[in-house]
Amino acid sequence: MKVLLTGASGFLGRHVLHSLRQRGIDTVLLCRQPPADPKVTAWIAADLLASTDWVALVAQAQATHLLHLAWYAEHGRYWVSPLNLRWVDATVQLTEAFCQAGGQQVVVAGTCAEYDWSHGYCREESTPLHPATLYGVAKDAARRLVMAVCQQHQIPCAWGRVFLPFGAGESPQRLIPSLIAALRGQRAPFGVNASAYRDFLHASDVAEGLLTLLQQGAQGAYNISSGQPVQLQALIRQLAELLHAEPAPLLALASERPCEPALLVGDPQRLQALGWRPALSREQALHQTIQEAL
Repeated sequence: MKVLLTGASGFLGRHVLHSLRQRGIDTVLLCRQPPADPKVTAWIAADLLASTDWVALVAQAQATHLLHLAWYAEHGRYWVSPLNLRWVDATVQLTEAFCQAGGQQVVVAGTCAEYDWSHGYCREESTPLHPATLYGVAKDAARRLVMAVCQQHQIPCAWGRVFLPFGAGESPQRLIPSLIAALRGQRAPFGVNASAYRDFLHASDVAEGLLTLLQQGAQGAYNISSGQPVQLQALIRQLAELLHAEPAPLLALASERPCEPALLVGDPQRLQALGWRPALSREQALHQTIQEAL
């Protein structure tokens, strides 16, 4: 197995690259800039949103497996950015070139934003796909097109719908780093929809989920989620306990938000059937994230 990996410099990509190394899997990166990690020796310079000779690019990589993570992910902007449309095109063209070159397996990172969140509990086979944002629509469109391309070439394709990852390397503006900063007094307290339930999963376990799909030759859509939602007020209290801080300033600002789903959780049974399980409990994952943020 030789993996062609995109998005290795991103939040999830760093964890995926670490997991690939731990397994000793031969990997070549597609990236715009030379990797900051000195351990990376196999990489190809490429801007996937620029005019690209996709056939030559894939031929240079000589990979058997494609793991595509790259996408526009700037916090707060990716939901509505027109760059989502360009990433649909880049994803499909890369997949088509990889299939034409005789690739054996394609795995792409999707998102829970493809689902209709009003259903709360999301199952691959039964929950409607009715995304409410341009980001979710673009990801779902990319999934349909990529699956069709792979089916035409008779190559298995797995689509991993990622639910609320957290951990080292994520934007400090995201929820869990923001809560940690507020509890440490590094930023002002802010309000959250404290009664809502959300499905968080440490990025290292997300990475292991994606690699499970890759190594098992999986086909179809899979939730990469804990399946164990936590109420946000309980999350705040748990973080406060780990930080020896007072949760009251945050909880005092909590408010109901009818426009947000009361529950968002993914059913991970399909991925678990392939042998995957989260390695970290929520407490372990939060403790590790706090330590990494020091």
